[in-house]
Amino acid sequence: MSDPLRALRPWESPEVTSWGRLPMNALDRRPGALPLDGDWRFQLLPAPDAPVQGVWSSQPVPGAWTVQGTDDLPQYTNFAMPWGEFPPDSPDANPTGVYEREVDVPAEWAGRRIVLQVGAAGSVLLVHVDGRPVGVSKDSHLAAEFDLSGVVRPGGRAVLRLTVVKWSDASHLEDQDQWWHAGITRPVLLYATDPLRLADVTVRTRCDGTLRVDCQVRDARGALPSGWYVTGELDGRLLTQDQEFERFKEEDGRVSDFLGEARLGTVVADARPWTAETPALHPLTVRLHRADGSVADTSHHRVGFREVEIRGRDLLLNGERVYIRGVNRHDFHPLTGRTVSYEDMRADLVTLKRFGFNAIRTAHYPNDPSLLDLADELGFYVVDEANIEAHDHAHEIADDPRYLGAFVDRVSRMVLRDKNHPCVIVWSLGNESDYGANHDAAAGWVRRHDPTRPLQYEGAAKLDWADPTVASDIACPMYAPLEDCVAHALSGRQTKPLIQCEYSHAMGNSNGTLADHWEAIESTPGLQGGFIWEFWDHGILQRVNDGRPAGRAGAGLYDHGVTAPGHRWAYGGDFGETIHDGAFVADGVVFPDRTPKPVMFEHREIAAPVRLAYTGGELRVTNHQHFRGLDRLAAEWRLSLADGGTRTAPAELPRVPAGGSAVVPMPFTLPEEGGEAWLTLRVTTADEEAWAPRGTEVCVPQVRLRAASRTVSATATAPGPPVEVDEDGLLVHPLLTAAPVLSLWRTPTDNDELGGMAARWRAWGLDTTRRTLLDVRRGSAGVTVIAEYTTLAGAVRHEQVFTRVGGGIRIEETADLPRGLTDVPRVGSVFETVAGLDVLQWYGQGPWESYPDRSAGAPVGHHSLPVDELFTPYLRPQESGGRHGVRRFTLSAPDGTGLTVALDEPRQVSVTRYRDEDLAAAAHHDELVARPGCVVRLDAAHRGLGTASCGPDTSSGHLVRAGAHHWSWTLRPR
Repeated sequence: MSDPLRALRPWESPEVTSWGRLPMNALDRRPGALPLDGDWRFQLLPAPDAPVQGVWSSQPVPGAWTVQGTDDLPQYTNFAMPWGEFPPDSPDANPTGVYEREVDVPAEWAGRRIVLQVGAAGSVLLVHVDGRPVGVSKDSHLAAEFDLSGVVRPGGRAVLRLTVVKWSDASHLEDQDQWWHAGITRPVLLYATDPLRLADVTVRTRCDGTLRVDCQVRDARGALPSGWYVTGELDGRLLTQDQEFERFKEEDGRVSDFLGEARLGTVVADARPWTAETPALHPLTVRLHRADGSVADTSHHRVGFREVEIRGRDLLLNGERVYIRGVNRHDFHPLTGRTVSYEDMRADLVTLKRFGFNAIRTAHYPNDPSLLDLADELGFYVVDEANIEAHDHAHEIADDPRYLGAFVDRVSRMVLRDKNHPCVIVWSLGNESDYGANHDAAAGWVRRHDPTRPLQYEGAAKLDWADPTVASDIACPMYAPLEDCVAHALSGRQTKPLIQCEYSHAMGNSNGTLADHWEAIESTPGLQGGFIWEFWDHGILQRVNDGRPAGRAGAGLYDHGVTAPGHRWAYGGDFGETIHDGAFVADGVVFPDRTPKPVMFEHREIAAPVRLAYTGGELRVTNHQHFRGLDRLAAEWRLSLADGGTRTAPAELPRVPAGGSAVVPMPFTLPEEGGEAWLTLRVTTADEEAWAPRGTEVCVPQVRLRAASRTVSATATAPGPPVEVDEDGLLVHPLLTAAPVLSLWRTPTDNDELGGMAARWRAWGLDTTRRTLLDVRRGSAGVTVIAEYTTLAGAVRHEQVFTRVGGGIRIEETADLPRGLTDVPRVGSVFETVAGLDVLQWYGQGPWESYPDRSAGAPVGHHSLPVDELFTPYLRPQESGGRHGVRRFTLSAPDGTGLTVALDEPRQVSVTRYRDEDLAAAAHHDELVARPGCVVRLDAAHRGLGTASCGPDTSSGHLVRAGAHHWSWTLRPR
């Protein structure tokens, strides 16, 4: 007997989206199901037509064979397909995994309908039971269900075979910016229902407590029996049957012997509305009864009373305009690829919640269904995105009728699965797939089936953000320049909310100007937020000795962004693949081990629920939430003085509603002495939250109460030995191993490289400048050294004046950049210290890394860290570890000796173990060798970071221009 699944050859037929697969629904059948996860027999074939061999290995399910020890390793591409065939073709070399195991079917399931659910498999799944074909499914990120009632025997044993074909015509629709994996990546289970069953349940709510529940009923035996009925219960309240709906069915002739429909409803006067700030959920139970009253089927749901609408150019939730502080999220894990546990998903969302995020875009496919359960519970707004990205061949596929069914299938199944989740506020038709008739067809289905939510698609709106005719209710551009967004909002042409689906690219040391974006968003009606790209750095833990993924055995081999010896974070090209996009996959706000990058603290302060202002001697606290008061937050005042003095006092937050503010009394009397003074409000959770224990820091808003005062004593010369400068005009000092020289270069960040700036800087020769001594002038007051640094854009004249002052040396510097150097990475000094100075204490912004255009999240204060903890281990070594706004710092040894540097004004400072050439020569951190001393950089000016690897560069105000730059600093023994 021929196998119809093989005859279909579904891996090369775009018209075949499924065969034998059951319709999608919103019912959760996991409770009470028979889990089939664990070790399965496995073999990897070279192609789907290759014969199965007699020798089996073992593989855990769920999981991806690409990280489970096979010879088919992960491959990363951004948009190029990993092979050259055009749609709908796939390569002949097509890895195919065959999974097999015995299943003991419970005897108590006799007479029941038995269903197999495969949570996700890609890109093509073929199902056989005891050698008999059951069905086929495409779509690597949605579950597929198959009715096994006729092919398995309750009380017996069956052999279940799941064949997964890696490449297919469907791969052209799954061309997302991520690792290519293959396998069964979500759980597999078997469940049973009564033949008379709930086929689907649709829950719709309003924030005033109105609830409507639409039920569909089917019977596996065909015609529905007479007398069945449905009941519902919410929070102990019985729902009532909608009699008007029943009359409408009869009048409209919609009564069917095959598919039954029922509608229940109620109004809950005391319903607690659901929002991301107040994620109140109400338990709903729906029961299907036989004519005798016995229960045939039950479905459980968690209801959130909320409604979404677009009014004018505002997206409203429960009638309120809310800011979307979002991030894009893949299903990802550094050991298991696309397989993510419930615990890991919860940890993802807890991390995001603690850093001020309130929204997730499921980029670029429906995430694991547990993620939506958690988003309902913890409180996140979700843009649910269909598994459609045809990036490499977008223009051809968007209008290709062969792919029409696949577009509608993928979008409609996502909506059917996720429609009852209150967290889902917007549907997305996919990502970067141009715009064509296939999108319009899918959009039409969504608008008819679910008119309660808007939908969006960047490709539809990108040519005209205001066009009302396209399949996007939201203008959702990618990386649009901030000035363009503001201009559109002020143009008078805006017709829909502008919420960027991607707006700040977190690749390496990045996310510059994030605060500028939010200052514009919060001050410009019509701008409502956006989604940072993305949550994770997709580094895969790799064993360096053999170049393979560490797999499950790698657990515990990484911590705080750093891996154990013999391992590293792999990115594109590290597994021997020739077609790849390098480190572009390392573009998240957290490292692969979920350690927050410094940008997370930036975002936390930008999104702070409590704001602080000090003007005209008046101290004001503002509640910047949309729905909650400040009663579930606690706070403490902290006064920091430049001279090192610090005071703390408990703070009582004012009782103001969301959006309100109040003047509060000054908690301290400012001392006359102490110099510059800063007041910080450390805000924490007052109670246990689902996402944080009591006392978790939420934000630390800060205001300056008094500016620094200038003193002339620092410029006065002091008696002592003359400043020693050698014959090359270089300072000689017992604590320095390399004298301070001019620095114009930084190890390029990913933004510098991909944005083209690094190439321009190299063309100018900034990385290879040669110093030529021009003059040394020795006088009674000090020594003046004049040198010239050659660049291909002209010579840079550098002057240093060394003066003995107060037990130390004052260095006054001037660098005159020629007009050709229009945009350089830095202008400043670099020197190296003796070994043993292992702790940095500083007064300035911190404690985490900050840069000129990413410093809003680093409060001014007195900070201290080991030197080795100052460096930020971005996956590709690059400029990192800087601290902005540093006034002075001390490097000290365990015995208390060391050196102190005082700066003329707040400057950018970095202290690391690496020279620029060390970082530039390394592709991974395991290749770096730390130097025994410290490499110290003091910058008169430092270029902003921007996000030019994929998006706008830094703003013009953060560029370092030609002309004269002046700075001075004092070096003293501690």
